Amino acid sequence: MPDILSQNQIDALLKGLNSGEVSVEDQKSASHRKIKAYDFKSPKKFTKEQMRALDNLYENFARIISSYFTGMLRVYCEATILQIEEQRFYEYNNALPDSALIGLIDVKTLSNSFDDLTLMMDMSTSLGFFMIDRLLGGSGKGTYYNREFTDIEIAIVGNVFEKIALFTQESWSSYIEVKASLSSVETNARMLQVYMPEDVVVIILMELKLKDLTGNLSICIPAINLEQLIGSFSSKYMRVSKKTAVNKEAARKQVIMNCLSNSDLELKAVLHEIQLDLQDVLQIQTGDVIPLNKSIHSNIDLTVENTPWFEAELGENKLKKVVKIKQMI
Repeated sequence: MPDILSQNQIDALLKGLNSGEVSVEDQKSASHRKIKAYDFKSPKKFTKEQMRALDNLYENFARIISSYFTGMLRVYCEATILQIEEQRFYEYNNALPDSALIGLIDVKTLSNSFDDLTLMMDMSTSLGFFMIDRLLGGSGKGTYYNREFTDIEIAIVGNVFEKIALFTQESWSSYIEVKASLSSVETNARMLQVYMPEDVVVIILMELKLKDLTGNLSICIPAINLEQLIGSFSSKYMRVSKKTAVNKEAARKQVIMNCLSNSDLELKAVLHEIQLDLQDVLQIQTGDVIPLNKSIHSNIDLTVENTPWFEAELGENKLKKVVKIKQMI
């Protein structure tokens, strides 16, 4: 029931209007409320708690792929979730460009209680060309072509999607045992017939930052399958224990180390460094002796990629010069 003003309140209000202290426009704007449109034709299927569980699942997924891309491409990668929302599939598909880079991933549950499903992942074509160039030894600069992917390039990106499928399986394993595998890589969004146009899907939109490049990775999941799976999530799986978090962090570090373990590094034993004038350098001849301001019994430096790393003792073994590492610098 609306409030009833007293006579004194009415008189004060009229006085304020006449004096200009109270504006009618201000009263209208103050009473205006933002109303969010609700589509009764396609009601939301998931609660905030269920969407939060999905957000937790893909936060872990984002950390895993950021570690993988950092090691594989040798550039820092940051993956963040921008939003998670429900849509009709035709709305999502119509928003995709004609030339796309899409990976279809089959997810099979190891329990007979749930149906198998197909995930659809769309990666920005700029990210695809950048990854291809880096994997082939390039710098990644100037690789944003406005053209179709070749068969060889699709095969290279397919290997990346296969890894993403394994990471999907790993991130889902905290909730339910699944087996994920890459089905195919598509480049034409208009020819896809994965879901019915009116099917409700959940879109997880992620942003990937690779060096100076920023692109998107979107994941499309059919709501009818996801509704079954989220309903089975138990609260004990929602809270990842501290021990599990430490183990996962160690596993991510191991992934990076595995990617870097085959890298070639230059190891140099540096006797000493001195400075000479250009005139002295030009006069150096074969047989000249250059004195070093260093004792013959002092340690020398071992550098890794020109960075001092160890102190070592110079010696000889089987007619070969050797160094014995004494300590780290």
